[in-house]
Amino acid sequence: MIEVEDLTKAYGPVTAVDHVSFTVNKGEILGFLGPNGAGKTTTMRILTGFMPATSGTARIAGFDVFRDSLEVRRHIGYLPESPPVYPDMNVETYLDFVLRIKNVSADKRRARIDDALEKTNIADKRKQLIKRLSRGYKQRVGLAQALVHDPDVIILDEPTVGLDPKQIIEVRNLIKDLAGSHTIILSTHILPEVSMTCDRVVIINKGKIAAVDTPQNLTAQLKGGQKIHIDAQAPEKPLQELLAQIPGASRVQVTAPRADGHLTATIEAAPGQDIRSQVAARIVEKGWRLYELGSVSVSLEDIFLELTTDDAAHAQPSN
Repeated sequence: MIEVEDLTKAYGPVTAVDHVSFTVNKGEILGFLGPNGAGKTTTMRILTGFMPATSGTARIAGFDVFRDSLEVRRHIGYLPESPPVYPDMNVETYLDFVLRIKNVSADKRRARIDDALEKTNIADKRKQLIKRLSRGYKQRVGLAQALVHDPDVIILDEPTVGLDPKQIIEVRNLIKDLAGSHTIILSTHILPEVSMTCDRVVIINKGKIAAVDTPQNLTAQLKGGQKIHIDAQAPEKPLQELLAQIPGASRVQVTAPRADGHLTATIEAAPGQDIRSQVAARIVEKGWRLYELGSVSVSLEDIFLELTTDDAAHAQPSN
């Protein structure tokens, strides 16, 4: 449904988007994740025809974004960072206006407006002036305009900005409900948004793709070998030496004891090695008290930090 190849955008000597390539399958939700200034919004603006690229190609619903810009816009719904609303219109009139400029026939407009208002949970605001709505409701109106014409592709740039926690959950559920019948790109820097909503994730850093995969696969790749966390009551240096001697332990970090005599340690094991039972047995044999032992899970936040804080992490091959 979306094909991007070697997309590049340069502003003089500064390259904001650097040979970015990815695809989005029909009905899929793709998370576009990166720190501020990574090139997320620039990429979204190019895909929606808001600005031209310096080089590269992009196709949406089979149409070239640069040669068939008007046709592409008929197939996409776009919510930019700031909702593109007219404050002196009421909600219903504004959505009708959006449908008119999208060339939706008059006999379909009422049903499309009702559907968009219902999905975004703002049906009771349909007659209110947009300028009198809260920031959160304005964001919902912006989301309604992105989907009111029932587009094949919906591109959302930070869609939950300004929403309260309850509204955020509602919008996430709405996005998940839209998948299947719509293809969605969700650009965000909010990590839970991606892990709770998206089928795959593109991590972009300094204009380049750092990784493309499912959150689960990225976690498995980054995790590598097993990482174990323990909480014990033991002398610091002897514990460090004991853990380092366990076959398969590749790295051991032990914290200084707390006031209650407890300390924590993290042990990394080589891939394919499960050393938890050995760790427990060695500590118990020494007569030390073991209060906690478990595997350390790798979160999307860990992946994000790993890929966006290391300059050498660019241009990893995508799956």
